[in-house]
Amino acid sequence: MKTALTIAGSDSSGGAGIQADLKAMTMNGVFAMSAITALTAQNTTGVSGIFEVSPEFLAQQIDAVFTDIRPCAVKIGMVSSAPLIETIAERLRFYKAEHIVVDPVMAATSGSDLIASDAVRTLRRELFPLAEVITPNRHEAEVLSGLHISGRADMSAAARAIAADCGCAVLLKGGHSVTDADDLLIFPDGTEIWFPGKRIANPNTHGTGCTLSSAIASNLAKGFALEEAIARAKAYLTDALNAQLDLGRGSGPLDHTLGGVGVENWMHGVPDAVHK
Repeated sequence: MKTALTIAGSDSSGGAGIQADLKAMTMNGVFAMSAITALTAQNTTGVSGIFEVSPEFLAQQIDAVFTDIRPCAVKIGMVSSAPLIETIAERLRFYKAEHIVVDPVMAATSGSDLIASDAVRTLRRELFPLAEVITPNRHEAEVLSGLHISGRADMSAAARAIAADCGCAVLLKGGHSVTDADDLLIFPDGTEIWFPGKRIANPNTHGTGCTLSSAIASNLAKGFALEEAIARAKAYLTDALNAQLDLGRGSGPLDHTLGGVGVENWMHGVPDAVHK
C-alpha cells in the first residue's frame, strides 16, 4: 500500500484540516499519517481558538513518521507561524521527501484568519521551492502574486507570476472565482492546462481545499503524473460535494465517504479520462 503524510492543523469539527485530510487520503486508496501543527477550536461558523504545537514537537512527529513508515507523498496545509514552517522545510529537506503538495491555507471557509502575516513570506521562501505543486484559491493567489483576479486571464497572469517566482507548479483553484469552477495548472516552464469544472449548488464547502490537496497528494503517491492526479482529485471532490451532506449551522463539511461507498466502488465510477 502507498502512504501519504499530512502536516496540518486539527479541525475539532472534523470538516477540514487533519481530519478531512485523513478521510480524503483513505478514500483515495493510501495509508494516511499525520503531523499536527496546531489544535483549533473550530466549527462550521468559525474559529474560536488556535493552540500551536512547538517547533520541537512538530519535528518529533515528522521524525516518527519518516523513520518508520516513509510517506510516498506529503501534503502541507495550515501552518500558522514562521518557526513551524522553517521546521517543516528543514525536516523535509533532511529526509529528501518526494511529491510535496502545499495548500497555502490563509483563512478558514468561515473567513477566520489562520496564518500570521510574516509567515506568508516564510512559506513562499521555505516551502514553495520544495513543492511539486501548490494549490492556492483566488484570495490566496491574489496575496501571493499581488494581482487582482476577476477572470481567466487574471488567473493565468497570477499563476504564472507565482510559478515563476517560486519555481513550482501552481494549481489555481477556480471555485472562489467568477469562472465555472475551472482550475488552472501552470508549470514552471509556462505550460498551461485548464481543468473544467461544473459549479455545484451546495453551500456546504468547509474543507474543500484540504480535501482536494490531500486527494492530489494521494494520487501522486500512487504514481500518477501531476495532471492525472489533479483530474482524479477533482472527480473525487465533485462527488463529495454532490453527496449534499448538510451538517452544522454554517458552511458545512463534505461527505468524504461519498454516501458510504468504498474507495474501490468509487473508483469504478471515475470517468475513463482520469484512469491511468
